[in-house]
Amino acid sequence: MELSVKKTMSELNRILNEQYAEVHTNGLVLILDNVRSAFNVGSIFRTGDGFGVSHVYLCGITCQTGNRELQKTALGAEISVPSTYSESTLEVIDRLKQESFIILALEQTKDSHSLGNYTFTSQGKYALVLGNEVEGVSDEVLKTCDDCIEIPQIGSKHSLNVANAASIVLWEFYKSRENANTI
Repeated sequence: MELSVKKTMSELNRILNEQYAEVHTNGLVLILDNVRSAFNVGSIFRTGDGFGVSHVYLCGITCQTGNRELQKTALGAEISVPSTYSESTLEVIDRLKQESFIILALEQTKDSHSLGNYTFTSQGKYALVLGNEVEGVSDEVLKTCDDCIEIPQIGSKHSLNVANAASIVLWEFYKSRENANTI
């Protein structure tokens, strides 16, 4: 069996950074609640670009897009995906609730839903809160969320890397919107 030849850049049909915000309005934004690793933040930007995230909110100790480690990992996605820094995650959540966003925390709680059982509505606007690598989403922030989802796991560790977990949820969101033809 002969291996496939990689697609050329023109065959990939990519848009320019300047066009990103106009094209990607699928109703999903990310809120990074005190994510400490710039490499994780950069990876989240890159995955967010790949799945059409509309906006990334960088909150608390989360680094901003001028960080060299973030840039090294994001490979330019920090330029294409719009972002805003806020000291307060709670202020961002309050503003997004006023804009009718459903606030989802990716966290293991007594009331969280398995990602595989969660249904993203085809027209809803969602804000996914991703927490600190050690502490997770803060209790203060969890109290303001509309719902919590978790990724089922069967290994000995109790959680996944935040950037990897974000990738899994973004893929599930993308698939649900693609199936509903709303991306």
